Amino acid sequence: MSKNQSENKTRNLIIAMLSMLLVVLLDQITKFWAVTNLTNVPPPTQETERFFMFTLVYNDGGAMGTSLGSSTYYLISSSLILLFVLYYAYINRDKRSFIFPLALISGGAIGNIIDRVRIGKVIDFIDVDFFDINLFGYVLKRWWTFNIADAAISCSIVFLILHLIFSKENEKNDELSGSTMPKEEIPNPPSG
Repeated sequence: MSKNQSENKTRNLIIAMLSMLLVVLLDQITKFWAVTNLTNVPPPTQETERFFMFTLVYNDGGAMGTSLGSSTYYLISSSLILLFVLYYAYINRDKRSFIFPLALISGGAIGNIIDRVRIGKVIDFIDVDFFDINLFGYVLKRWWTFNIADAAISCSIVFLILHLIFSKENEKNDELSGSTMPKEEIPNPPSG
């Protein structure tokens, strides 16, 4: 490995760690704000609901209203997943398109783990009304309340999925065109 590659990997790790810490910090600061300012605010009624509002909710389940076990189950499973994501980020530290979203996922996981360790539940407060969902009898009139950690995790997962889909599509196109080299590395044909 060249010195330049080593420096790039180190730089990527530093940027990833700073990004992860930023998510944790923003998550915890906004949760502190939510608990301080929304604790005695009555929950919204159908008449007071707006597209975007702040509603304090303590979630002892998982993402999107799942309830697969106790808060301890979610603490243990999210800690194990965090270790896997951190390991995967480390071994892919030369790929910015992976390490940055993995850092945001890690920061989100840490933010929610802090809540579970501290109070046994996750603090959610961002309340948004997206389109209604009616799927096989399951009806969702309002989106699940979430926090900064959840947003970092969800957006990063969507980015990774789209990146994987389109990078696979680019590989297929390269294979079909008979070249596996990136376009900027394809030599020009000789002239004359």
